[in-house]
Amino acid sequence: MAILGPNGSGKTTLVRMILGLLSPAAGRLEVFGRTPRRGDPGIGYVPQRSTFDPELSIRGRDFVRLGVDGHRWGVRLLGGADAAAAVDASIDAVDAHAYADQPLGRLSGGEQQRLLLAEALVGNPRLLLMDEPLSYLDVRNQGTIVQLISDVARRRNLTVLLIAHDVNPLLRHIDQVVYVAAGRVAIGTPDEIITSERLSEIYSTPVEVVRDSRGRVFVVGLEEETSHPHA
Repeated sequence: MAILGPNGSGKTTLVRMILGLLSPAAGRLEVFGRTPRRGDPGIGYVPQRSTFDPELSIRGRDFVRLGVDGHRWGVRLLGGADAAAAVDASIDAVDAHAYADQPLGRLSGGEQQRLLLAEALVGNPRLLLMDEPLSYLDVRNQGTIVQLISDVARRRNLTVLLIAHDVNPLLRHIDQVVYVAAGRVAIGTPDEIITSERLSEIYSTPVEVVRDSRGRVFVVGLEEETSHPHA
């Protein structure tokens, strides 16, 4: 499921609420049938980032192990042989063994993204949240990472919520879209939501959705919204 919308519309806020880091101002939010709680091992999370410091010397394998040790949440999940097995399984899932023992800061953007995904998977979650995982990747690496996420989700029976700026690399893989804009939320298939009529309704202004010969989607008429997004 892709979470789309302009900057400042609330996409990352939604993810933070699912993680239990923020409480809703009104209404009720449930994850796995209960109020979200910080550090839920059933949720894997890949945060938005630019690039790691080139001088960062931690090995990729040790970075992935931070997810096992609960470094993000302050709790230890596994230890000893179980931890090593979980790390190996996660690295294998993203096909990163070739460089898992190299310093993280010296790896390419695509290699770093694979290890970020491995860290999120190490606790064997049921739900995977990803905040702009395709940012700062070139077109080739975007396609590779999207295919990897799709393959991992299918093999592990994962639900994936992925914040994206550009839906085009995802169109062949996503089942649903959550479009957050102008204080509204619309949910449906890409063909239901990414249309001129639906986006014009959401924004209360004329919006045109154009598809080229390769099936790529372009949204016209949101220049003002992009410059001055709703809070």
